[in-house]
Amino acid sequence: MQGMVPRKISQVVQDRLTRYPAVALVGPRQSGKTTLARALRGEYFDLEQEADRLRLDVQWNDLIEGKSLVVLDEAQTWPEVFRRLRGAIDQDRRRMGRFLLLGSVSPSLAAEVSESLAGRLSLVELTPFTLNELPTKAACNRLWCCGGYPDGGVLAPRQYPQWQIDYLALLAQRDLPNWGLPAKSQVTQRLLKMVAAVHGQAWNAARIGQSLGLSYQTVNSYMDYLIGAFLIRRLQPYHANIKKRLVKSHKVYWRDSGLLHALLNVADENDLLNQPWVGASWEGFVIEQILGVLQQHDRQFDAFFFRTSDQHEIDLVLQFGRSLWAIEVKLTSSPGPGDMARLNKAADIIKADKRILVSRVKQTTEGGAQVSCNLPWLLEYLKSVPPAFAV
Repeated sequence: MQGMVPRKISQVVQDRLTRYPAVALVGPRQSGKTTLARALRGEYFDLEQEADRLRLDVQWNDLIEGKSLVVLDEAQTWPEVFRRLRGAIDQDRRRMGRFLLLGSVSPSLAAEVSESLAGRLSLVELTPFTLNELPTKAACNRLWCCGGYPDGGVLAPRQYPQWQIDYLALLAQRDLPNWGLPAKSQVTQRLLKMVAAVHGQAWNAARIGQSLGLSYQTVNSYMDYLIGAFLIRRLQPYHANIKKRLVKSHKVYWRDSGLLHALLNVADENDLLNQPWVGASWEGFVIEQILGVLQQHDRQFDAFFFRTSDQHEIDLVLQFGRSLWAIEVKLTSSPGPGDMARLNKAADIIKADKRILVSRVKQTTEGGAQVSCNLPWLLEYLKSVPPAFAV
């Protein structure tokens, strides 16, 4: 069923291929990179497979002289290919759209790109499904509960949560160690559960380290791998030039809500709504939807949160060049005047140009710089923001 749902980021990939000799499509395992790449009808090679490496080696000269797009899946598993790519590209820098690289872990791929392909390649990220990619808006609750992985339940609900449990076990036992994470799989799985327990909270590596019997430096180094594998988002605090004391620790969020919920033993949508941390889950889900849709429309932005020591806070601060948006997320179908007032008070501190309160309301209310809306409305609104405004 995955192939039946068009991916919004496809247009960005095709546009970049007209402007760069090579494009790297990165994102978590099983998010749909291979399916998207095969739809572009290039010559496909899975570089995790010895047979495909041999086939690429034998056919290399014909491929680089030909006109077909060459698709290299899991390119970071065969570092030799980056030197070959550099040589092939430099032979004819005017030819665009020659190579599409796919990768599931960003640190090793980024290192190879920066060393071998700087200035020759453009990075594009594919997330799991976002709400605006699914057939009906009624899918919001299912997407929130099951997450956006094509095989993880959003298209086939019976797959959740077993698919997520198996996915994380495989990452801990095979993929993360192969990518360089030195922890034993049991330690990694305990860390995953602990990070789920602090989803949406300020990060305290020392506290996590005490529970695991590790130093905070080691915990932070392990977290770098989870972030690089597109499992976790590290949201930095926004540092405004104001007199108030600001929270300096970053926040951590599970990027896919289905993985979070599987780790926290959520059975279904009804069970989710009964959890004491459900508000934090909804907050992280909305943040990921917003950032994913901005990427789909090729917008340049920086994302932060804002919190002062006296509890003025904003869930998401988006910086588009000189423009600043303050977005607050509430899990309610009837936000009150006090919710917008609190958002405005915090937004005034950072002089935000736009203030958006996202909840489960049915009707959108706009007034000047203020908007009270639901998530589908906001995702559609992001689509209409002119690119020049968002640079």
